[in-house]
Amino acid sequence: MTDLPLAPVGRIVKKVGAERVSSDANEALAALMEDYAARIAKEAIKLAGHAGRKTVKATDVRMAAESLK
Repeated sequence: MTDLPLAPVGRIVKKVGAERVSSDANEALAALMEDYAARIAKEAIKLAGHAGRKTVKATDVRMAAESLK
């Protein structure tokens, strides 16, 4: 089970073109999204620390996402 609510995950899949989305697909995508978000968050925390801050800013998150591509 994931921390992300499954209904919004399903809406994302439908928004990009799926007619129907199984609950298994919602759960699988939510798990992958959580994993990716955790990796971005860890990298953003490192970037904030390197800049001498305890606060993670949006720029840290964006830079972290770019570095993980």
